[in-house]
Amino acid sequence: QVQLVESGGGSVEPGGSLRLSCAASGFAVTTYRMTWVRQAPGKQRELVATISENDDIHYADFVKGRFTISRDDAKNTVYLQMDSLKPEDTAVYYCNTLIIPTVYWGRGTQVTVSS
Repeated sequence: QVQLVESGGGSVEPGGSLRLSCAASGFAVTTYRMTWVRQAPGKQRELVATISENDDIHYADFVKGRFTISRDDAKNTVYLQMDSLKPEDTAVYYCNTLIIPTVYWGRGTQVTVSS
């Protein structure tokens, strides 16, 4: 059974850092594209970062240079290192993966950036 569990969210001041984790089970993260998506209150979900099975990485323009996506194959976990956080980064962060024909989602982890 495919399962994704996010963790690592919390409250941080502007300029701070957090590292989110997405622990996967039921499949290997090395074999499918893994994506981080976020949803701020009152807004649509937006792609943050994605890493393919071939380590092809893409970031949304608004996080380039601040966020880093990575993968630990031994732990079957994908990470999102978030530095230089801004108030506008406040959102629920989800990881997902497409295993045709289904897109699987975790339940998300809340990130709040506020002074």
